[in-house]
Amino acid sequence: MEQPRQTENKGPQQDQQQGNHDASGHAPEKRISGRTAVLVLLLLLIVAVVVVIAGVIPRVRARTTLKNDTDASAAPDVAAAKPTMGVPDQEVVVPGNMYAYLDAPIYARTSGYLQKWYYDIGAHVKKGALLAVISSPEVDQQLAQAKADLATAQSNAGFAATTATRYQELLKSDAVSRQDTENFTTQSNSSVTAVKSAQANVQRLEALTSFEKVYAPFSGTITSRAIDVGQLIDSGANRELFHMAQTDVLRVYTNIPQIYVRDAVKGAKATLEFSEYPGETFTGTLVRNANAIDPASRTLLTEIDVNNKDGRLVPGAYTVVHLRVNRSVPTLVLPVATLIFQSPGLQVATVVHGSDGDRVKLVSIVLGHDDGKTVQVVSGLDENSLVIDNPPDSLSDHELVHLVQSPGNVPNQPGQNQTAPSNNNSGKGNGSGSK
Repeated sequence: MEQPRQTENKGPQQDQQQGNHDASGHAPEKRISGRTAVLVLLLLLIVAVVVVIAGVIPRVRARTTLKNDTDASAAPDVAAAKPTMGVPDQEVVVPGNMYAYLDAPIYARTSGYLQKWYYDIGAHVKKGALLAVISSPEVDQQLAQAKADLATAQSNAGFAATTATRYQELLKSDAVSRQDTENFTTQSNSSVTAVKSAQANVQRLEALTSFEKVYAPFSGTITSRAIDVGQLIDSGANRELFHMAQTDVLRVYTNIPQIYVRDAVKGAKATLEFSEYPGETFTGTLVRNANAIDPASRTLLTEIDVNNKDGRLVPGAYTVVHLRVNRSVPTLVLPVATLIFQSPGLQVATVVHGSDGDRVKLVSIVLGHDDGKTVQVVSGLDENSLVIDNPPDSLSDHELVHLVQSPGNVPNQPGQNQTAPSNNNSGKGNGSGSK
């Protein structure tokens, strides 16, 4: 009999050693717990973020600094000042052109040869004065013929009327036929019509012969004479014989800016200046206006009448008109050099302080008085605005600029209220901070 196999009792140490070996006889690796892995990954992530921050932030900061420095270096240097409050204008100064109150060219209404003229240029003539005589024998003969035709027509009409009356009396006793009576009556009526036609022809030719003498249509001055004795005058050639102007009162036409339209009322007084009379002025009165704004120039055409009894003023002259206005318009005074003329219209460039530096803001304005050196702004601009003087043509809206001058006030015009210069140096500080 086989002996039963004895089972060897192995101790726990031996079992542990046997479990620590795999089938190949190698010991297995130690396993890492999940909590430890999470902590390791978190630590690695923190290290990566620190590395990224340490490398990117200096670059971004350097790039921002470089951009700011570049923008500050590229920003143009500008000088700006606050506008000055001006005394509201009490007059409008505009150019004007002077014309005669009555002005007329004189033409011939009949043909012929000039027989004589009586007045030359510069002569003062009264209304109805004989200026020239035209010799037109053809028209005289036509008039004589027309008068003869009229006499014939009148004789025929008289005979026809007598015959018609006789036949009407004989018809009562049936001595003549009714048809013959009606024929003579109709003939008599036709003769009357022929007389009227002949009379109209005579009157027409009499009018033409009356035009052989040229008379002044009004009292005035001969300003032009374009004829001489013996010249052929053709009424159909539309040739001017004389030119006359009435200069006792002269008309001055001028264009008033739209902003002063309400002041261009009838009766407004105006003062006129002429280069040929230095230091002397003439007074006129506004008598009418066109009552419509010219869309091309945005001005109102007005007429000012000037008394010229002494004849010192002449038509065609240029004058400077000072028109008194009846209302006050608050104004700001600026140098002409601050104006910008672009497609949006008349503008000025102002400086606006911001967190990122001084920037340009273009403002549209409406002008009042302009004396050639300074202008008065009636709307669109604030008295505390910093207006750039001599702005470059390339200046654009919202552009960064470098303010190199402390804000002050532009010079005042003579006779204007003085405004104390501003002590605000914030513009200078902001300018330096924008670098």
